[in-house]
Amino acid sequence: MEQRTRVGNRLLAALPTADLDLLVRHFRLIELQRDAVLVRSGDPVQRIYFPLGGLIAFIMDMPNGQTVATAVVGNEGAVGVLTMLGPSPSPMTAVVRVAGTALQISPAQFQAALERSSALRGAVQTLTRALMAQFQHVAACNALHSVEARLARWLLQVHDRADGGVLPLTQETLAEFLGVRRTTVTQVISKLRDSGAIRSNARGSIEIDRPRLEASACECYQLMRRRIGRIVFPDEMTPPGHDRPTDNPRGQASQSAKPEEIQIHRRTGGQGTTGSRARSH
Repeated sequence: MEQRTRVGNRLLAALPTADLDLLVRHFRLIELQRDAVLVRSGDPVQRIYFPLGGLIAFIMDMPNGQTVATAVVGNEGAVGVLTMLGPSPSPMTAVVRVAGTALQISPAQFQAALERSSALRGAVQTLTRALMAQFQHVAACNALHSVEARLARWLLQVHDRADGGVLPLTQETLAEFLGVRRTTVTQVISKLRDSGAIRSNARGSIEIDRPRLEASACECYQLMRRRIGRIVFPDEMTPPGHDRPTDNPRGQASQSAKPEEIQIHRRTGGQGTTGSRARSH
């Protein structure tokens, strides 16, 4: 079934129309269901995803069964494009943590467009630099800052990419993000709740008070946000008369960047909709 949709992915919206058209004919619109695994660590990448909404976490799976999040991506980026740098299995597991939609394309189709478009190659390089910057900041943050400060940072990063002020995150998911036990998460959530930075319930939802949560977070949040913003959304990518995307604390897609609609096929099944679920830890 064909459906018309606006370009809600900011990386795609920055492409010239002719370059975007190389991809549009191959896109499929899919639902990203919460906890769906898009690719597992060590597996070949079979699909590339450009999120229009929701959030995907990149997870490192350790041999002893422990996990830790290394980065998150929303409608500012993509999942699977790092394999375009060279054929290799996925180094991380990509799991949907906030449901949404995405444009899906096969690696072969994306590679064919990549070979014809210097703008698309530049976008892949930009995304790679942004992800590497996030990996570096998260690694430093994990080594230097408290669990409470790190949790506040992750919640802010999720809030930047999620619709609404209520985050659908369970304590199990937060433990996975942080690489700690659930009992530790319970203690830290209690501290943040007592400070008024968050409100949580038994159904696995967290409502945040953003100013108070920012006060609890380490400096990594603002440093990471500014650094990645300079990489992905420099001034020259901003149309005259529009605010820079980095000035938008929620990180929402700029509809003015590419207001026209594109016609794509809607997928009712397949990877990302009926794929495997994340394993419990």
